[in-house]
Formats: sequence, structure tokens, C-alpha cells
Amino acid sequence: MKIEIIEGGICAVKGVRAFGRKDGKNGLTLIEGKGIVAGAFTVNKLRAAPTEFTAKQIAHGRLSAVIVNSGCANSFTGEQGMRNAEKMAELAATTLKVPKAEVAVLSTGSIGTHLDMALIERQLGEVVGEMTADVEGSTAAARGIMTTDTFPKEVAIRIEAESGESVVIGGIAKGSGMIAPHMNTATMLAVVYTDADIATDTLRRCLQDAVNDSFNMVLVDGDMSTNDSVLVVATGQRGAVDEAVFKAGLTFVCQALAKLMARDGEGATKFVEVTVRDARSDGDAREAARAILRSPLVKSAIFGERLDLVCGRTIAALGGARITGELDQSKLAIRVKSDTAAVLAVQNGLFLKLSESERAIMTAKELILTVDLGMGGGAEATAWGCDLSYDYVKINAAY
Repeated sequence: MKIEIIEGGICAVKGVRAFGRKDGKNGLTLIEGKGIVAGAFTVNKLRAAPTEFTAKQIAHGRLSAVIVNSGCANSFTGEQGMRNAEKMAELAATTLKVPKAEVAVLSTGSIGTHLDMALIERQLGEVVGEMTADVEGSTAAARGIMTTDTFPKEVAIRIEAESGESVVIGGIAKGSGMIAPHMNTATMLAVVYTDADIATDTLRRCLQDAVNDSFNMVLVDGDMSTNDSVLVVATGQRGAVDEAVFKAGLTFVCQALAKLMARDGEGATKFVEVTVRDARSDGDAREAARAILRSPLVKSAIFGERLDLVCGRTIAALGGARITGELDQSKLAIRVKSDTAAVLAVQNGLFLKLSESERAIMTAKELILTVDLGMGGGAEATAWGCDLSYDYVKINAAY
């Protein structure tokens, strides 16, 4: 198969139009694209009203529109919150002349605050007149869902199977804080569209696998939001592709969006990729990689550009990770790579003596940390995240 990165985000997909706007901290995005749908949602035990509402909305398997507000999560808002989520769906349905049962509602922002429905209704009236299938529609939609994000996040690809069939997959996302997603399937939201002709059960399987290898492997601060949601809609307006081909394309898009979130972590000065190798199982490899990036001590040491501290705290994080079997210290190895250098820092469980120039690798803005567990299972997983800087505290003390 061939994957080609193209412009247009969700609007590169046949049958999709969108737009969004921001008024200070409050934004609204509206997307129209009819087709089958699959979703993945946070397992937080106090899920927000729109998250609960949308999980029920998509149960029948079809969607015509998505409405997203930013600035207010509509979380921990009781029955009024549920009524407001339903009202958002009703407003979008009436505006676009689609069934209310086929409208998904997503929200992101502060917890414990009720929606300003008058503002949402006003913004909706302004957004609908600007909706377009052109490139700017996707970018505006991605900007409308931002909270503490510093840039809009969108990606689109064209995939071509050996049969010659070609389809597009495009997505937008938001997220820079309160990110440690764990979905069965600051807040992270992602909406992905494809014009592939694909069955609902296939779409669900592909989404769950893609989420496991992308959004579930992003850690900015280790906190799980009440609103984390991913939707994928297939308009079916182009040809059919093999399931394995489609899953590879969907995973590519989800990973690209996940990496953008990690790069835009609140207060981040460095993008960090962690790969754990030779674990006993895929699940253990994922847990070990997440444990490293979840550690505030590891992340602080990366910000401080101290390779010795990064290695020591990585070892401590591994020792506390919930993985099966015993770790053999004598088999552990840690490597650090930048775009210009690579350093083996720990080998056979021992810290190596490093020169000043080797330790200077930590000044790079993008780092790849590879940890070999030496457990003999051959399983591998990769996670993405960022360092923990002073600005993270400043942002979250004030937002």
C-alpha cells in the first residue's frame, strides 16, 4: 500500500464540510458528513454529559454531524448538563436539517461550569454560513476546538491499495494538557473522517486498534480527562479497501495527530518519544513506555537536560510499572537519540561514563529514548510525550 500526505484535513474527505470560530476562550465547530460511525471514549468514572450523550447517540451506527464547543467541558453539571448536550444536538440538527439522533456532541474546557447556550446558539448561526469543503474549513474547525493548544492540529492522507482503489482519511484533534487517555474503543478530542466504503464492524475494529497504538500512548501530564473522545465517520463515497490497508492508514492518521498533541504539550520545550523493546507482551511494553512518560521526575529531568537523572528516574519508573515477570537489572539498556547524535547511556544494567559532548544530547528539542528490557519476549511499544516545565504549572494554575 502507498500512503500520501495531502492537504485539507477532514475537508479532504469526499462528503465533508466544516467550519469553526473562537471568541476568546470559547469556540464552536460544526462538521457535516454523513455515514457510519465508530467511537472511543474515556474510561474516567465521572464522564462528562456530552461524552455520555454521544456514546448513546452513535450506538445505532450512523452520524450526520458533529458539534463541538471549547471553553466549557459541560462536565460535572448534572441533569442540566445532559439537557444542554441534547440541546446542542437539537440546534445542530435543526440548522443542518439532519436527524437529531445522528448528531454527536463534544465539549472541552473547564469542569463544573454550565454551558452558555445563548453564546453557542449565536456562534452556531455564524459558523453555519461559513461551512465549506475547502481546506480552510478544516483548519477553522481545528482552531475552533482549541483550548490551551498553541496551534490547530489536522492531517490528511490518501491511501492506495494494490487493487488500485484510493481513499482519503483526514482528521482534526485538540489536546495539550490533561492528557493520559485510556479509551475502550487538555482533554483530547479527535474527529476523523474517511470516504472509504467500509462495514461498521470493520470500522470499529480498526478504530480500537488505531486508538491503542496512538492516542492511548500519549502522555502530557498523566491526568485522564472526563471528556476524551475519538470519532471516526466513513462517508463511503469512494471505493472499498482491504481492512488491513485501511487500519494502517487510520493508525497513521491517529498517530500523526497524537504526536502533534505531544509536541504541543502545555509548557513543553521538548518532544519525547519512548520505545520499550523486548518486553514479554505488547501490553507490558505499552505499560512500561507509558510509565516512563507518566513520571513527573523523568519529565522534569528531561526539562533540566540531565541525562544521568533521566536514566535513573527511568529505571525507577520501570521498577514501579505494572508488568509481568521480574526485571533483570543486568539486561537493561537505555539509549538516547536526537536528530544529530545517539548515545548509549546504560548497558547491561550499568551506567556508562559519558563525555560532556555526549551528555549534551539532552539539549536537543526532539529526543528518542529507547529502553531494552531484555526479557526475551520481543514485544515492543512506543509512546509520545513532552518534558515538564515551569510553564506547565503557570498555565494550569490560571486556566
